Amino acid sequence: MTSSNGGFTDEGLRKVREVLTRHVESGRIPGVVALIGRGGQTHVEAIGTMRHDGGAPMGRDTIFRMASTSKPVTMAAAAVLLDECRLRLDDLVQTWLPELADRRVLNRIDGPLDDTVPARRPITVRDVLTSTFGLGMDITALGSPIMGAIIENGLTPDLPQPMPEPDEWLRRLGTLPLMHQPGERWQYHIASDLLGVLVARVTGQSFESFLRERVFGPLGMADTGFHVPAEKIDRLPALYAPDPQTGEFHVWDESVDGRWSRPPAFPGGGGGLVSTVDDYHAYFRMLLAGGLHGGERVLSRPVVELMTTNRLTPEQTALRETLAKDNVHLSYGQGQHGGWGLGSAVRTYRGDYAPVGQFGWDGGSGTSTYADPEHGLVGIVLTQVGMTVPDSARLIHDFWTTVYQAVDA
Repeated sequence: MTSSNGGFTDEGLRKVREVLTRHVESGRIPGVVALIGRGGQTHVEAIGTMRHDGGAPMGRDTIFRMASTSKPVTMAAAAVLLDECRLRLDDLVQTWLPELADRRVLNRIDGPLDDTVPARRPITVRDVLTSTFGLGMDITALGSPIMGAIIENGLTPDLPQPMPEPDEWLRRLGTLPLMHQPGERWQYHIASDLLGVLVARVTGQSFESFLRERVFGPLGMADTGFHVPAEKIDRLPALYAPDPQTGEFHVWDESVDGRWSRPPAFPGGGGGLVSTVDDYHAYFRMLLAGGLHGGERVLSRPVVELMTTNRLTPEQTALRETLAKDNVHLSYGQGQHGGWGLGSAVRTYRGDYAPVGQFGWDGGSGTSTYADPEHGLVGIVLTQVGMTVPDSARLIHDFWTTVYQAVDA
């Protein structure tokens, strides 16, 4: 598939396929679907089967649980509202989310929940969109009272308590102190779920209906949503969470009658989407095109630039970088990018084959989606093996290593 208008080399594409096949043939990854696109070229590989014990083959139209790769896509809802001046970056969120007025902040992140001081200022839209509003999933604080309260209140996906519907979720969130002062530190995940509640309050629509109307519909993302309808459920593989000690495969979520077989009580912007490689390709190509899709404008060029460039201060970026590097044994190497835009990691240093400026994210269900403005490249690789073990993370790493070798400069 070598092309005169710039694409991929035949040798490089063979290497991509060989490395993906090797992971599947190892027995640790039942199946994988991968897409790389550049210019007018798109190359797709579908290897292996839908289930660990065989069954139907993976296909280009296989639907995957996108997990945290939902974050870059659901952020588009907020971008639409910024473009339309229905949200401003420094608006106070308490206008729509009064549950988050008059915040208190822990004196120490590992301290008791009643050892607090008043927040120095209210939470703004900017704080939510940059994941700096003060609460998040912090793997360095596991076992602390605040992390215990977050989990016990069902504020994160699929932990002991199911997530309640959005208004109740926000009510529970409002009973907790913040970990850090608003705008002070980057904190993972919870801001992306809060985004969906904010969008629903501003628009008067459900988060999913607004995304479908303003993003999924215009981009032709017909297989993207927060659940898989019955007529498509045979395209959704089982999701596995292998045992961390033995590697034995355990089903974490079945397709029929599983978590994604019906609309959820809480449509989670942080990790709730299902989608396909082609739907995600349409979204990331739109971002690379400065907000255009098929000649129609979905987002403005300035808001795309806002989303896809590092929004953190040098101090915040350094803290995020340290968090990733010091916990590589828990993240299996994912998350080492340096910066963060709106909903996406943004590479601020060259730590591997990918250049500075590449943006996107990875998901705990074994997914990875990035775009690279320097090469005009989109890469997507999707598996059904959760990151309770390092196998899907290693496949993702090897995919990107070979993708960059395949680029025909």
